[in-house]
Amino acid sequence: MSLTDLTLARWRSFDLPAARRFAEEAALRVDGRVTLVETTEHLGGPLHRVRIERDRQAFALIPGGPVTLGFDPDGWRPTPWQAADYAESLERGFADGPDLRAHLARVLSPRRSVVLPTVLMAVEDEDLTEPPAGMPAVLAARGLRMPTSDEWEHACGAGVRTLFRWGNDCPLDELPYGDGPGPRNEPSAFGLRIAYDTYQSELTSDTTAVHGGDGGESVCGGYGHLLAWLPLATAHRNPSMTEFVYGPEGDDMGEELSTRPVLAL
Repeated sequence: MSLTDLTLARWRSFDLPAARRFAEEAALRVDGRVTLVETTEHLGGPLHRVRIERDRQAFALIPGGPVTLGFDPDGWRPTPWQAADYAESLERGFADGPDLRAHLARVLSPRRSVVLPTVLMAVEDEDLTEPPAGMPAVLAARGLRMPTSDEWEHACGAGVRTLFRWGNDCPLDELPYGDGPGPRNEPSAFGLRIAYDTYQSELTSDTTAVHGGDGGESVCGGYGHLLAWLPLATAHRNPSMTEFVYGPEGDDMGEELSTRPVLAL
């Protein structure tokens, strides 16, 4: 089986030696070198992590194929503290719906099935060096491209159905930014540093979404504990920030935005 036929389901069926063989094939294709092959626990079974270095930049192998993305608010139940926290945000005028599930339906992408290619995606996001419209050309000069919104969600969640990539809840005693312990600063299932700081905002090729954070708007604005964490949700598309970024003032944001380059296989 070639890399073009690799799916997440098949990837999860491999033993470690088979995963290493595919990692070496991927590295050979992009003139890179394998720096890590390891197995972690994910969704009740093993999942291999692969890291490949090319031009001093680290990339993770993201198996594709048929995958399910998005979030289903109707099939989810908030905890009592989440419902209470949202009610306080609503009372202060910061919420976008009469209840939490209605809010989530407006800011998260819907549940859907898509087919994605297997790619290498940068472990770390990188700051924009041009306005959003100019970044595709900047990356193309390095043999890279911006991810699609679907690719970003898949790389972040790796098949989870929960609100965040680590589960449905967020720590009450932690902030959604900065260094320190906690699930947001742990590597994702595929080994990416992603959705880790609400002050970070990642762009994709999709101009209708901004991922990974809201530039700190919800924290600085005092939106409430849950709404401050919510921009780190895997399916969050930040509709209000998207409108700002791709509006007339977005070109002046510069290094306040980032993207996560993709290397095609």
